[in-house]
Amino acid sequence: MNAAPVAILFQALAPPVINGLRKEAKPGGYSDGGADIAFALRQAGQAVVTPVNAPSPASALDWVFPDTEAGIASALGLGARVFWANTVLFAGHPLEAVLSRVAVVGQHPAAVHRFDDKFDTNQLLLQRGLPVARSLLVAREARAGVVALDAVSTQGLAFPVMVKPIRGRGSQGVTRTANLAELHAAASALLNGGAFGDTLMLEEYLPGEELTVTVLPPASPTPTGQLGAKHWCLRPVVRFDHHDGVMPYNGTVAVTQNSRALSDEDASRPGIQAVLGACAEAARLVDARALIRIDCRAGADGAFRLFDLNMKPNLTGPGRPGRDDQDSLCALSARAEGWSYADLLRAMLAAAWTERS
Repeated sequence: MNAAPVAILFQALAPPVINGLRKEAKPGGYSDGGADIAFALRQAGQAVVTPVNAPSPASALDWVFPDTEAGIASALGLGARVFWANTVLFAGHPLEAVLSRVAVVGQHPAAVHRFDDKFDTNQLLLQRGLPVARSLLVAREARAGVVALDAVSTQGLAFPVMVKPIRGRGSQGVTRTANLAELHAAASALLNGGAFGDTLMLEEYLPGEELTVTVLPPASPTPTGQLGAKHWCLRPVVRFDHHDGVMPYNGTVAVTQNSRALSDEDASRPGIQAVLGACAEAARLVDARALIRIDCRAGADGAFRLFDLNMKPNLTGPGRPGRDDQDSLCALSARAEGWSYADLLRAMLAAAWTERS
């Protein structure tokens, strides 16, 4: 374990509007997962700084600090030397002010600011030769690189088509549409609501098997304890029981109910190995300094394509009372490799980084 005391940050700051796009704050600000992390680390012998002297396992906010300037200062004053950024970072986030003074488990704020844009990120990956779902941008009015909603019929789309926010969270706001009328209705509802900003993605629907892939940085040791020079993947997790082509929100249906790790035999299939290689390369391209998760799905041709790179995936896990069924997708993947939830957290902690001037 790391000898330096760790403080877990949760999302108290709503992400800013970036180029007209919004990412809604998560209810609770990931405090549940942050408390799971803090509890599991302390149980495993790691020094963990908490806002209260005797945190209750049943109270999430007893274990985590808000990601505000005051919250970070409070944790520093209590002795924290490692900040676990279990929150959505962005350029200008208060954590930036201490990056040269503390170690961080999480991404660089500038990287999250850039790569939380699903469309731009997918275009980068596509340009670098990775297999990515085709997509285009749509808004009320046309502008450079963006199609007007009323002109979508001229784009030669093959239905079904996914309508989705560009900086969305999980399946929030994602709809599969079967025809032009459904597409207009779904897109208009999102644009009129304004929760995700003024522009949306239209993405090809991939009808095949869906996988989610957890990728760790080179500084995180593998389950065998080895360190390498490249990003590497845990066992893929297959998703099932979609609702209208979309995975339900994990707050509604626990991922343990609709997800399972692939067997050794299935994971060794050439197509699976190819997409794992693509995911590891994608992590390198976005400078992933901590664990990320990439959702992939097979097209009608059976080949997997990447469609959603998540810079801050959910990291809930068992340990606290009533949390035994709260394995996140990343924790499920780790368990298939023989790791406990605490083992996964230890590997992430090993990759803590400090900004060098």
